Amino acid sequence: MMKSTIFGFTLFLASFLATQYVAAADVPLSQPNYSYYTLTPDITTNYVTQGKKLGYLRLQIDLMVSDPSLIKQVEHHTPLIRDAIINIIGQQPEAKVKSLAGREEIRQACLAKVNELLITETRQKLVTELLFTKYLYQ
Repeated sequence: MMKSTIFGFTLFLASFLATQYVAAADVPLSQPNYSYYTLTPDITTNYVTQGKKLGYLRLQIDLMVSDPSLIKQVEHHTPLIRDAIINIIGQQPEAKVKSLAGREEIRQACLAKVNELLITETRQKLVTELLFTKYLYQ
């Protein structure tokens, strides 16, 4: 009799845990609702070249945020973001601006600086990703 009671309890416990696992699997995890903000107008600025020629770079930049409610804060700080990006690009050598690896380094530097400034201003990381959606140099 004792064995059947233990077996019955074990069976009950196993079925209970299985239903709890299935119920937990049905609950969706909180997924970010990504949104994008495009800096307008495009950024056009100079970069360091060798010789007397002046190089310029034209960028269209999209900022990805994890929640649409953050767009207002990003929009409010657009002048600060634009200034930081222009300062970073103005310090880049021609070889870095023209190479794919250099472009990625510049993008990462811009993302890090923008987030650093926004954390100082808002006490939170607003920008998830910074994308160069147009990148023209001469």
